[in-house]
Amino acid sequence: MARRAAGGGTTTVRAARRPELRPPPLEPYDGAELERDGDYDGLEFRETDLTGQDGGGARFMDCAFSDCALDEASLTRARLLDSVLTGVRGVGTQLAEATLRDVELVDARLGGVQLHGAALERVLIRGGKIDYLNLRRARLKDVVFEGCVLVEPDFGGASLERVEFVDCALKGADFSAATLRDVDLRGAAPLEPARGVDRLSGAVISPAQLLDLAPLLAAELGLRVLAPE
Repeated sequence: MARRAAGGGTTTVRAARRPELRPPPLEPYDGAELERDGDYDGLEFRETDLTGQDGGGARFMDCAFSDCALDEASLTRARLLDSVLTGVRGVGTQLAEATLRDVELVDARLGGVQLHGAALERVLIRGGKIDYLNLRRARLKDVVFEGCVLVEPDFGGASLERVEFVDCALKGADFSAATLRDVDLRGAAPLEPARGVDRLSGAVISPAQLLDLAPLLAAELGLRVLAPE
């Protein structure tokens, strides 16, 4: 039986399961424009410009995206399965209600990615920088953010289970109405929640982070902190 911590939780946190990818030999993508509800299996998209293309509802299975442009690409309700995205870049990529399962996103440079309502399971996001990541009402299970910079990510109303932040900058995060379970924030530096500090129940933080968060927690509780006269 796990011991209880002072905050009412256990002294351990369940680790996220990472994707285990064994990609088959890949065929080069022929460069044709994406199709809605298309099927793409075992393909390599290398330095492909997908700017503004519409692949809504498409399925990408055992695919690799390397140094691709994703500006304003529409992949709403797309399914990315057992795939790796390396060095992708773009602004306004639309992935609302998409499914990402067993996916690695490596060294991405993205801004305004729309993943609201999406489902992420066994996803590793390593390196790179993502500005204004929209994960409102998304479901994250077994997701690892490692060595990346997240600027003003929005987790509002999202469900996070077994999510880890490892050597990751988390700036201006919004956790409003989010639900957290076994979320490990100890590797987030800095850890700067802008909103929703009251929703961090279910997360694990370090003693140093607790000191940093003390002013926000005091404000949330309506405490005034005054030096003795």
